[in-house]
Amino acid sequence: MTLEIIGISVLWLFLFFYVIVGSIDFGAGFFNAYSAFTNKQHILTKIIQRYLSPVWEVTNVFFVFFFVGMVGFFPQTAYYYGTTLLVPASLALILLSIRGSYYAFATYGAKINHRGYIYMYGLSGLLLPAALSPVLAMAQGGFINMVDGSPKLDYWALFTSPLTWSIVVLSLTAVLYISAVFLTWYANKAGDVKATDLMRKYALIWAGPAIITATGIIYELRAHNVENFNRLLDLWWAFGISALLFLGTVFLIWKRRNYGLAFILLVGQFFTAFFAYGASHYPYLLYPHLTIYDSFTNEAMAISLIVAFIAGLGLLLPSLYLLFRLFLFDKDYVKGKSDYHA
Repeated sequence: MTLEIIGISVLWLFLFFYVIVGSIDFGAGFFNAYSAFTNKQHILTKIIQRYLSPVWEVTNVFFVFFFVGMVGFFPQTAYYYGTTLLVPASLALILLSIRGSYYAFATYGAKINHRGYIYMYGLSGLLLPAALSPVLAMAQGGFINMVDGSPKLDYWALFTSPLTWSIVVLSLTAVLYISAVFLTWYANKAGDVKATDLMRKYALIWAGPAIITATGIIYELRAHNVENFNRLLDLWWAFGISALLFLGTVFLIWKRRNYGLAFILLVGQFFTAFFAYGASHYPYLLYPHLTIYDSFTNEAMAISLIVAFIAGLGLLLPSLYLLFRLFLFDKDYVKGKSDYHA
């Protein structure tokens, strides 16, 4: 295995963890806002705030690692994506600032119960993945053109492309599905029957749209990028495993049993599909202009980055485990008998 493949695999792993942890976070904010809108806040708010309180400070660590590593491993990505991502990246930073402000005031200052703040926080959780997901469409090619030697993004082509909108819709449905399944498990651990039933209902509602939109992306790729589509077909077995894990998750949720196992199957489902999608796009970072071999850093820097990122992952994962074990799933904390203050 070459250094290029190791480097992109490590980055893809960080991005995957951010997708899972971030989705739970974003979806929790939306469900909190939706419960306030439908006057069901008394059912969900305590469960959601109990989850967010110890976790919000570490959610974006994976995100930061990914982008720092992308520029470190593949310096030319800054050239190709830098100016073209100015608008979506600026929007994402604004939304992250809104969420960070809400977290800070709610955690360290006075509790924020005004519905306007709650709605803003919930909406930002959906807009963030919607703002970032078009990058996956850009990477498929056809939207960034070289003009006088400089990359220029064709905004009209990007935002009128069915592929772009299928990826955006998938990001939204996946966020809500992942979050709903996790919060169903969490509410069940807390012994909160009403919250468990409500989140179970949301999980079943969003399961269908999530799998349909994922299938829709494969369909759109057939017309947009034939080479990538053919590679996806070669990896049919990986997507088949992902589909079976999806059915296992839905079955357990439907039968009201083993919610923890259901979430583990969900993580396996997304892990399999996520890495199969990444493998199908190999070796391109930006089709057809940039591959992982064209823009890789020097060997000494690559080895240093790989060691640093693996060490970082070795610290982050045990830290998350301890956070979940000592706080989120502590038998007193999860039932609201003790409070956590960051």
